[in-house]
Amino acid sequence: MMHLGIDLGTSGVKAVLTGADGALLAQATAPLVVSTPQPLWSEQDPKAWWHATVAALRQLGTSHDLSAVRAIGLAGQMHGAVLLDAGEQVLRPAILWNDGRSGMECRELEAAEPNSRALTGNLAMPGFTAPKLLWVRRHEPDLFARTARVLLPKDWLRLQMTGEAISDMSDASGTLWLDVGRRRWSPEMLAATDLSESHMPRLVEGTAVGGCLRPEAAGAFGLRAGIAVAGGGGDNAAGAVGIGCVEPGDAFVSLGTSGVIFVSDPGFLPDPARTVHAFCHCLPDSWHRMSVILSAGASLAWLAGMTGTAEAALLAEAEREHPRDRPVFLPYLTGERTPHNNPAASGVFFGLSSGTTRAAMTLAVLEGVAFALADGLDALEARGGRISELTAIGGGSRSALWLGIVAAAMGRTLTTTDGSEVGPALGAARLARVCGGDASAAETFVKPATTARFDPSPALIEMLMPRRALYRKLYPALRPLFPVPEIAP
Repeated sequence: MMHLGIDLGTSGVKAVLTGADGALLAQATAPLVVSTPQPLWSEQDPKAWWHATVAALRQLGTSHDLSAVRAIGLAGQMHGAVLLDAGEQVLRPAILWNDGRSGMECRELEAAEPNSRALTGNLAMPGFTAPKLLWVRRHEPDLFARTARVLLPKDWLRLQMTGEAISDMSDASGTLWLDVGRRRWSPEMLAATDLSESHMPRLVEGTAVGGCLRPEAAGAFGLRAGIAVAGGGGDNAAGAVGIGCVEPGDAFVSLGTSGVIFVSDPGFLPDPARTVHAFCHCLPDSWHRMSVILSAGASLAWLAGMTGTAEAALLAEAEREHPRDRPVFLPYLTGERTPHNNPAASGVFFGLSSGTTRAAMTLAVLEGVAFALADGLDALEARGGRISELTAIGGGSRSALWLGIVAAAMGRTLTTTDGSEVGPALGAARLARVCGGDASAAETFVKPATTARFDPSPALIEMLMPRRALYRKLYPALRPLFPVPEIAP
């Protein structure tokens, strides 16, 4: 008896298998690419998601008999807009979470519905789904008129798997169409974008059945037809489940493509003024808050591409050389959310000299991401109280060097657990285990054993303090130089 978790990420699709006891058995990844045809744009072809999912599952099928899978869980990148016509055909490339074109539409949305922040618990930002539809209405009116359904990325994948348009509460929280406190679609927010509930998928909790695998998809995947597909969750909520971050006060830091600090809450605690996200958790009657930076692992990947050096080689070089004379880096390669909410913010190296080495630039990138995360932690703690310890997840959690820097920058202890680098996919498999009736939530959503602990190093804290102080001066100084680029219709 096995359960399958699928995480539709930005840079790839990750799939994991867990056994009858919930332990991780195998994992596979298939890559994805992002298209940026204009400044601030970030898009993907949904068909690529399907092909990557098939490829990842076929990798798993080389070592395991997938016919033993009892249920499937889905996790995925949040906020993306997949527009479908009445025949459920994709009308245009999906507009992704890190797309920044809809800044003007955010202001328009909040003007159209003055209670927006109270209903959704969030400040309207370009990353969210609803402003994207206002942009389409303005710039692509023919496509907007033909739009019969809007789905989030993982829910488009679900549609191909089950034939049903269904989403879960956590992922739907990132649309700005959900009444997050009441866990239902908001007629007011939908009306503000000239849409109705008929354009939306049906909502279920993350542990509930969200469709069953139809024969065509089962054949492509090597699975049995008819098995349940759990409601699942947005990537971060599913990642929380993967590491047992389900009780109030539990927290994690994610070093994926983006960077996130996530804390589970006892109830709905919105704080939009600090650009903190307040969302439903993917478990019934629970909520969480997040601070988000848009380029965490993406910053390291960018440097690797620019220097023609593998990320692992960059990290090894930085750890070996650790030069003290290095620049300060602002990781705003695709704009920023918490705490600045500025889609036009740019990445910056400050303090370059003729002696700056590649290792120095790598360390500056690692520190810049850590400083941005520390700003997010400050925003979260301003309302919710001190967070003393966080679990680290995401691909960046494999780097002890990076985790040590993040721990020192935040002044908090970080831990890692088994499977932390595939947290969302593992969480999706856990949701599938409960959805399939093979275990209770109490039995399933436990914290895995700690594999490593990173306490803040006093020496590193002392060294980073003046660098963070300089980092925090740079954005206010440069803010007037970050104009929004002209975007063609």
